[in-house]
Amino acid sequence: MPAAPLLQLTDIALSFGGAPLFDGLDLVIQSGDRVALVGRNGSGKSTLMKVMAGLVEPDRGTRALPPGISVGYMEQESDFTGFDTLGDFAAERLDPAEHYRIEMAAEGLGFDPALPVATASGGERRRAALARLLAEAPELMLLDEPTNHLDIQAITWLEARLAETRAAFVLISHDRAFLNALTRATLWIDRGRVRRLDQGFGAFEDWRDRTWAEEDAARHKLDRKIQAEARWAVEGISARRRRNQGRLRALAALRAERAAQIRRQGAAAMALQSGPASGKLVIEAEKITKRFDDRVIVRDFSLKILRGDRLALVGPNGVGKTTLLRLMTGEIAPDSGSVRLGTNLEIAVFDQTRARLDLDASLWENLTGDPLMRVSGSSDQVMVRGRPKHVVGYLKEFLFDEAQARAPVRALSGGERARLLLAKIMARESNLLVLDEPTNDLDIETLDLLQDLLGDYPGTVLLVSHDRDFIDRIATTTVALDGQGRATVYAGGWSDMQAQRPYEPAETRERARPTPPAAARAPKPAAPPRTASTGLSYTERHRLDALPAEIARLEAEIGRLTELLSDPDLYRREPAKFARASEALTTRQAALAAAEEEWLALAERAEG
Repeated sequence: MPAAPLLQLTDIALSFGGAPLFDGLDLVIQSGDRVALVGRNGSGKSTLMKVMAGLVEPDRGTRALPPGISVGYMEQESDFTGFDTLGDFAAERLDPAEHYRIEMAAEGLGFDPALPVATASGGERRRAALARLLAEAPELMLLDEPTNHLDIQAITWLEARLAETRAAFVLISHDRAFLNALTRATLWIDRGRVRRLDQGFGAFEDWRDRTWAEEDAARHKLDRKIQAEARWAVEGISARRRRNQGRLRALAALRAERAAQIRRQGAAAMALQSGPASGKLVIEAEKITKRFDDRVIVRDFSLKILRGDRLALVGPNGVGKTTLLRLMTGEIAPDSGSVRLGTNLEIAVFDQTRARLDLDASLWENLTGDPLMRVSGSSDQVMVRGRPKHVVGYLKEFLFDEAQARAPVRALSGGERARLLLAKIMARESNLLVLDEPTNDLDIETLDLLQDLLGDYPGTVLLVSHDRDFIDRIATTTVALDGQGRATVYAGGWSDMQAQRPYEPAETRERARPTPPAAARAPKPAAPPRTASTGLSYTERHRLDALPAEIARLEAEIGRLTELLSDPDLYRREPAKFARASEALTTRQAALAAAEEEWLALAERAEG
């Protein structure tokens, strides 16, 4: 007899402001499910997750949960009201004897549980919310954008924890690498309907495209049938009026069916236009050093950036990636060394804080009030790549409707704010794009379009991102900052960097995390004692136990990829698939070598 589902939604209907978000929605989550929840921004992913968590009551339908099953939910913005420290929030529902779980999660995610909530950044709060969920260990975890504002080290640790958990989980994320590594099923929200594919996110896009192609074919067939029936109604009804009323009613039903079909939302009509070409040399940094008080951001760093280069800056949060961007673009001066900018530069900046948006002004005012977009003498036109365009028409190109144009930016979601900022920087010609965390909150379709635009962009790109897949697709050079003043240059993207750099044990990676300023540090609760018999911390003991399964998984994946690449006709038949498989094989071989070395190092310490 099959086990009862962990969670079941039946005939769910939900509307906001009269517009139906869901109607007749059925959904089942089984024990052991690892599910990607995907869909366009605004499709209702977060709302559906809140219904699953029991935080939003539907207009109709039922939510069934077996007795004794617990559901944990990590929303995008957790409420820390009433808590003094991050640790207080994370440990709220735990028995004091279980507080060591918070310490374990804090060690892996890289935050201080003693940090006061009042001084904690958004990223530190998100880490505490993740630690809280993982420590509570519910049977079903619901995670809404868990990787936003996390650095790659924290994302990698979280990925490993979720890979080894026995709990079921549902993930909303824009991070392709994260979803590909973890999910075994996909839930797709599209125009109020939820479809399920019992394969991970890696199979989603092909499935989505097939579904849309079938939908287009069915719509075309319906249109042809309506045309044929309408022609019959005009030409043949007069001779057979009485006995063909049923056929007329059928025609009316066909037209009603066609009218009821919800049109797919198109992709944003984003476009990048390069201005006049810059000089061949774009930026030359020569032995630059920058420090704040006793903390060195970068020391004796030299780099030459040429026209058309795509440079990615990576490293833990707080190591100074944004500062290095500002140094290289001349926004701030180094303490020593020099930065020389090339000729004829037209710079466009996407900043991670969205500071170039006035949150209290409307979308309309944010565009028309921008000096670089203002059309003299007009209050409803903006200058878009040298041509005037009505502000509402331009906003519609970025998937905003007319009602949103007069709404304050503060009312927008994170993804919508990112799209509005893209609308501002894409309205002007540029030959140097500075993109600081552009992927946060964007849906996957918009990310795909942005990647395509950057691929065709003839100018130069400077990028800060924690999205490994995005870096791999964009970067031709990667600079890794370690928080100790070292900035190391690697050819290629994230996977290329991983293949080139020497193996780093876990404790070295942890030391790379920046130390918070003294004013932000509070006395830290005593860490759980090391296991006397092994000399390993709780996290290291846990990692040692988990590594054999991870090594076996990597070996199996390498075997499958090797078998795929052994097909001599694959390159000729499907060159893109061959390239992806080759890249994946290289990545997994490097990961396997690192995992084996890490296991050996931990095992030796455990024995010694």
